[in-house]
Amino acid sequence: MRLASLFAALALGLAACAPTQETATSPQQPVQIPEMYQGRVDTGPEGEPIQIPAVRAAYLNDRNTRQLVPYNGSEAPGAIVVDPYARVLYHVQPNGQAMRYGVAVGRAGLTFEGRATIARKASWPSWRPTDNMLRSEPQLYGQFAGGLPGGTQNPLGSRALYLYQGSVDTYYRIHGTLDPSSIGKATSAGCIRMFNQDVMDLFEEIPTGTEVVVRSAEESLRLEGPMTETPEGYVVPATQTAAVADPALAAAETVQAVPQSAMQAMPQASVQPATLSVGQPVMDPYAAMSAAPAASPVQPTIVSDPFASPQTTSAQTASPETPFVSPVESAVPAR
Repeated sequence: MRLASLFAALALGLAACAPTQETATSPQQPVQIPEMYQGRVDTGPEGEPIQIPAVRAAYLNDRNTRQLVPYNGSEAPGAIVVDPYARVLYHVQPNGQAMRYGVAVGRAGLTFEGRATIARKASWPSWRPTDNMLRSEPQLYGQFAGGLPGGTQNPLGSRALYLYQGSVDTYYRIHGTLDPSSIGKATSAGCIRMFNQDVMDLFEEIPTGTEVVVRSAEESLRLEGPMTETPEGYVVPATQTAAVADPALAAAETVQAVPQSAMQAMPQASVQPATLSVGQPVMDPYAAMSAAPAASPVQPTIVSDPFASPQTTSAQTASPETPFVSPVESAVPAR
């Protein structure tokens, strides 16, 4: 009996020393933001320092994060390829590879396809709505009739690349954004947006004269395959989504272009690809112009960001941790 009691006491002692599930669990490590998306300080249009906030980890997924990937297109190294339907931009590299960037696509991002050249690059570019925009939506754009100078309230963000066909401006822009939560999604305004960090680095890597290819919906489907939009608004290859029991339902959820709801919200002329020619009227959502003060004080709307803390209610009180989006990006209702 004594021996049995001794073994029982020993077992209890060993159990008491064994780590419980709670003590064995490692503390959760903070999410690491890649160095390329860390905050940085840039030089503004007047030589002033501008703080570029770090991209929140919540906005960095596999499709949005800059990465070197295999490339199956035919473009030569150095070319830029924009796929507005798969919402990615490629900078073609040697040896069958490309640097892939996530992009947001606005309505104007679907009005052009084909080949063009980057004829102009601008750091902290200025912006003015076109006459057509002022006529069609004066309640939204009238306050910007005098233009917006480059800076932290400008919808073009930190950099802009301007596409031309010969001497003809296509009015197609690749640019930064003040709303990093939009990258990877279909947006209501603009052309092709990138994270500010991405467009700043790309800006330094490519010279004027760089060829740009903008894919059509058919080319996107052939090269990228069918895409599915997630509930969060991102697109991913349909083959990566969870299997759906009903094949007919799966087919209905597969998108080959922008979602139908976004298509219905767009003017029909904006949906059809445009073949540009000299003298053809165009609508430029981000017209190039010299810096000019706005016609009236601008009060940008704060980004609705569940990860921002604290929330603020005006541009004057916004901090680098609570970036804001310009009224041009926020005032037009999203899909």
